[in-house]
Amino acid sequence: MSFHKDLFHAIEKILWILLKPFFFSLDPEKAHHFVVGAMKIFSPIFYLRKSFYDFKINGKNHPSLEKEVFGIKFPNPVGLAAGFDKNAEIFKQMSSLGFGFIEIGTVTPVAQDGNPKKRIFRLVNDNAIINRLGFNNDGVDKITDRLRKKGNIIIGGNIGKNKVTPNEKAKDDYLICFKALYDNVDYFAVNVSSPNTPNLRDLQNINDLREILSPLIKENKKRESKPILIKISPDLIDDDIKDLVDMALDLKIDGIITSNTTIKRNNLKSKKKLTNETGGLSGQPLNNRSTDIIRLIHEYSNKKLPIIGVGGIMTTQDALDKINAGASLIQLYTGFIYNGPSFARNINKEIIKSLN
Repeated sequence: MSFHKDLFHAIEKILWILLKPFFFSLDPEKAHHFVVGAMKIFSPIFYLRKSFYDFKINGKNHPSLEKEVFGIKFPNPVGLAAGFDKNAEIFKQMSSLGFGFIEIGTVTPVAQDGNPKKRIFRLVNDNAIINRLGFNNDGVDKITDRLRKKGNIIIGGNIGKNKVTPNEKAKDDYLICFKALYDNVDYFAVNVSSPNTPNLRDLQNINDLREILSPLIKENKKRESKPILIKISPDLIDDDIKDLVDMALDLKIDGIITSNTTIKRNNLKSKKKLTNETGGLSGQPLNNRSTDIIRLIHEYSNKKLPIIGVGGIMTTQDALDKINAGASLIQLYTGFIYNGPSFARNINKEIIKSLN
């Protein structure tokens, strides 16, 4: 079986080298829709090849990969970040590529188109992407319906507010999504850090964030109590991050996801025409800041606050660095786009090697 796996991944590596130029010749958003459509059409193939991506031993999760975090047993610590499967269309297929969990969304109460196109830009010289999508999604009701048959796949529900909802009423949108998704996700990510919805980042203010979180916590106590995490911006100063950590510990929030995309454009190599595009920057330029924030939260919270580390993981070493800095789990997005379908598997393989 090991020989067949190695052969399969060698062929897959060659195919990715051949196909990547084609995908990167397409408009980024069209390329994404093409991939999503293809994965839906050829979904049986993904289910058949799942065994080529996992590291199970006698049907059980690999002991070096399995992690229990905020009461959930993850088969491995490598997840797919929110934004790739916004509408919960391909979470089963993505799971078959070796991801230990999938975060869908960002989901809003009502379907919305997001910002005008063109709104995604590849910065190939920087191994980065700029997006200003603006929470485009099918709305919480449709997305909930798609999740009803998720099986044993661990799903995170990333929730936000509609663009037309004023910040004073944002808590209502988050609560609507929380209630609708509750029975069909395993944890929640409260997204108050996207730079692509006007004034959304203002909700990272401690008082505003408490107002959003308090109804969710109250609702959670009525039920079986599912983990609630906050997704934060990398552009916060360290003192503000510490204030957020203090609040999270006070409210008994289950964890922090760090980080979302950045609006900064430091030391980029790409042409000004690209770097001047508005939106959130993801990929390699975000890596160091994201890892620094992980370390800050880990140390400042005295290791009491679980962290999902995301932002700029472009190599297996980047993933290990985030884990060593204090991340309990990690997530991929831009690195997966640049490195191809075996990236999650390669990271898991490297984690096993590092522990043995």
